Amino acid sequence: MGKAPKKHSVADKVRKVKTSAEIKNNPFEVKINRKKFDVLGRKSKHDVGLPGVSRSKAINKRKETLLKEYRQKNKSSKFIDRRFGEYDSKMAPEEKILQRFAMERQRAIEKKDMYNLNEEEELTHYGQSLSEMEKFTDMVNSDDESEEKGRLSAELTASHFGGGGGLLRKKSAGEHPDDEGGPKAKSRQELIEELIHKSKQEKRERQVQKEEAQELTEKLDQDWKSIQTLMVRNKPKAQRDETPVEKPKLEEYDKMVRELGFEMKAQPSEKMKTTEELAREDREKLQKLEADRLRRMMGDEEPEVAPSRSHVSADDLHDGFILDKDDKKTLAYQDGKWNLDEEPVENGAEGEEEEEEEVGGGSNEEAEEMVDDASSEEEEEDEEVKPKKSTEERKAQQEAAKAELPYTFTVPESAKDLEKLLCGHTPDNQRLIMARTQKCNHPSLAVGNKLKLQKLVGLLLDYLGELACRSPPELTTIDKLIPEVYSLCQMFPQAACKSMQTILGDAAHSMEEVLEVKGNAAFPTLDVLIYLKVAALLFPTSDFRHPVTTPALLYIGQALTKCPVRSLEDVTSGLVLCCLAVEYVSFSKRFLPELINFLSGTLHLAVRDKTTAGYSVVPPFRSTGKHSNLLVLSDPESWKSWSRKTLPLSATQQLALKNDVDADHYRLTCVYTCMELLNKCCALYKDLVCFTHIFQPITALLLQHLSFTLLSEPLKELRTAILEVLGAAPLARSRLVFDKKKPVPLKLFTPKIVQVLDYGKKRGQTREQKEEHRLRHKYKKEFKGALREIRKDTRFLASEKLDDIMKRDAERKRKVKELFGSLATQEGEWKALKRRKRK
Repeated sequence: MGKAPKKHSVADKVRKVKTSAEIKNNPFEVKINRKKFDVLGRKSKHDVGLPGVSRSKAINKRKETLLKEYRQKNKSSKFIDRRFGEYDSKMAPEEKILQRFAMERQRAIEKKDMYNLNEEEELTHYGQSLSEMEKFTDMVNSDDESEEKGRLSAELTASHFGGGGGLLRKKSAGEHPDDEGGPKAKSRQELIEELIHKSKQEKRERQVQKEEAQELTEKLDQDWKSIQTLMVRNKPKAQRDETPVEKPKLEEYDKMVRELGFEMKAQPSEKMKTTEELAREDREKLQKLEADRLRRMMGDEEPEVAPSRSHVSADDLHDGFILDKDDKKTLAYQDGKWNLDEEPVENGAEGEEEEEEEVGGGSNEEAEEMVDDASSEEEEEDEEVKPKKSTEERKAQQEAAKAELPYTFTVPESAKDLEKLLCGHTPDNQRLIMARTQKCNHPSLAVGNKLKLQKLVGLLLDYLGELACRSPPELTTIDKLIPEVYSLCQMFPQAACKSMQTILGDAAHSMEEVLEVKGNAAFPTLDVLIYLKVAALLFPTSDFRHPVTTPALLYIGQALTKCPVRSLEDVTSGLVLCCLAVEYVSFSKRFLPELINFLSGTLHLAVRDKTTAGYSVVPPFRSTGKHSNLLVLSDPESWKSWSRKTLPLSATQQLALKNDVDADHYRLTCVYTCMELLNKCCALYKDLVCFTHIFQPITALLLQHLSFTLLSEPLKELRTAILEVLGAAPLARSRLVFDKKKPVPLKLFTPKIVQVLDYGKKRGQTREQKEEHRLRHKYKKEFKGALREIRKDTRFLASEKLDDIMKRDAERKRKVKELFGSLATQEGEWKALKRRKRK
C-alpha cells in the first residue's frame, strides 16, 4: 500500500505567502552596484534590486521587441490603400474622384485601342508611305527597253495570254458595234493570220538588217588588212632600243596574296577513333574476308551487288565535281582560217525559228528519243551477264581458297590447342595467326575475351620454350612470335609479369636444388636463355627494383658464379649470359662483378703459359687443371684462315666441330666475343672510382699473356681500343668528401633596453595617438558587448522555438489521446450493440 498524500491547510498556505513577501522585502537580499562618483550628463547603468531582476528585465524586453519581430516574420497582415490621392490632404474629395474617374477611363481606352489602327496615323515601310507605294507610280527601268528583240506587242500578248478574246473585244474609241457606217469587225481567224504575217515580216526585216551589218563588217575587215601593212613601220636594228623593259616589282602584299592563292587548302581529316572502334573495324574486316574465302572454297559465285546511289540533299550546290579531262576547245590557225577540234556549228538560228513555227515541237520529240536510246543502251550494258567460270577454274579457285590461311580464329584454351593451331605453318603464318586471333578476340568486343587473352600470354611463353627445346631449335619462329607476345604484354602487363615470374622462379629453384645436392650446376638451357632475352624485351631493365628484371639479373649473376666451365658449350652459354647482362645494365650502368669476373676468366682460358700469372683467378675458373685450356689454340697459325663470325645460339646445346681447324676458329670467335663485351664494359664503367683496380687482371692478360696470341686484325683492333680506355683512366681517384667550409656562427640578438619611468601608464604619446588608442579600446569593448548580446538573443530565440515545438507536440499528443479515447468508446458501444443483437 502506498502512502497517502499530505494535505496542506490554509494556514500553511498563508505562512508560505508571508515568507516569500518577507524575502522580497528583506533589505539584506537587495543587490546594489555602487559607483564611486556621479558624473553630470551621464546616464547611470547601475541597477539596484534583487538577484535576477536585471535578467528578468532583459527577458521581458526581448519578449516585447525580438519575440514580436520573430512572430511577425514572413507575415503581411496590413492593408494599404493605394488609391490616387488617398493620403494627400491638400486635394479636395471631389477633385480626387474626378482624377480617379479620368485615370480609369484612360486605362480602359488604352486596353481597347491597343491593336486598332488609327486613321490619322500613316504607315510606312523603309521610310516610304504605304499608300503611295500601292499606287505603283514608279516605272521599272529595264535594260532591255532599248533593244527591240524580245519585246511583245499588245496584240501578241492579248492573243497568247488572254485567250484571244481581247482581240475581238478591242475596238477603237469611236467605233461601236451598233454603228451601220463603221467598218466590219474582223473574225478571230483573220486577226491571228494578221498577227502571224506581222511577226514574220518583222523577222525578215531583222534578218536583212543583220546580213547588211555582216557584209559591212567583212568589207571593213578587208579594207583594214589592205592598209595595215602601210601603217606598220619596222625600224632597223641599229636604231632599235634593245634595252629590256623593266617590269614593275610586286609589293610584299601582292606576293603574299599570290602565294596564298597557290597554297594547298587543308583537307578535312577523319576523327580520331578509339581503341574499341579500331578493334571492331578490324574484326569486321577479318570476318568479311573469311566469309569471302569460305564462299570461294565452296565454289559459289560472287553475289551481284546493286550499285549504291549516294543521297543528294536538296541544298546540294553540285560544286564538288572534278574535271577528269580538259573540256576546253583547242584553237589553231591554218590556211588563213580558224581550225577547231570539232566542226563549227552553223549559225542557223533563223531557220530553226522557222522550223519551230512550222513543225511546232519536233526538237523536243527528237530529244526525248535520244534520251530513250541512251537509257536503253545503259540498261543493256547492265543486263550483260558475266561469263560463267568453267569447272576447272572453279576447282582451282576452291583449292586456292583451301590453301589460303583463315582470317578468323578462336583463342586456344590449352597448350595442346595452341600447338594444334600453329603446327604445320611457316613462321610468318604463325605470327599472322596470332595477330588475327588478337584482333578477332579483342577485350572490348566480348566479356570473356580478356580472360582468354590473359591465359594466352602464358601459353605463348610456354610455346616459345618448347620451340627452343626442339632439335634443331626453331629460332626463326621465336623471332617472329616475339612481337605478338610484346603486344599481349602491353595489353595485359600483370598477366605477363606473373607468367614470366613463374618461369624464372622454376628455373632458379631447380638450380638451387642441384647446387644443394652436387655443389655446382650446369649452365641454363637454351629455353631459359630465350626467356631471359624476352624478359629484357618486354619489361624495363633500368628500374632500381622490378618484379621481373631484378630476379632475372640475380639469376644471371648466380649462373655466372656457380656454374663451372667444362666445355666449349659452357663457354658459349656463359658468353650469352654476359651479353644479356650487358644488355640489362646498359641504361642503369649498374656494376656487376660476376660479369667482369667471367670475362677475365674466359681470357684466362686462352692463355697458354699459366705459370707466370700476374693476376688471380676466381671460381668458377681454375688457374690450372683439366678444363683450364679450353680456348688455347691447337695450331698457333690457325688464326690466318679465321674470319670474324657471331656465336650461334644452337652451340649452347650441341657443338659439331669437324676438325681441329674448326675448333681453333670457334675458340678465336669466343675470344673475339669476350673482347667485344670487355670493350662495352670499359665504356660503361669508366667513370667508376675503382675502375683501374677492377680491370687490373684484364690489363695484365692483354699486355703480358695474350699479346702474341691475338695476331689477327679484328682482335688487334679490339685489344688496342681496350688498352686505350684503360690507359686513359687515372691511376687513383680521390674519395668523395664534403667541401671544407668555415662553420657559420649562430646569430646573437642584442637585447633592446627600454627605460620605464612610470609603470601602469603610457607616457610620451601625442594627442592623436591617445585618441586612437581610446577609440580602439572603445571599439573592442562595444564589439564584445554586441557579440554577447547577439549570443543572448540567439539563445533566447532557440528557447522560444523549443517551447513552441514542445507546445505543438503536447497539443498533438492531447488530440491523439482524445481520438483514441473516442475510438475506444465507439468500439465499446459497437461491441455492446452486437451483444444486444445476439441476445
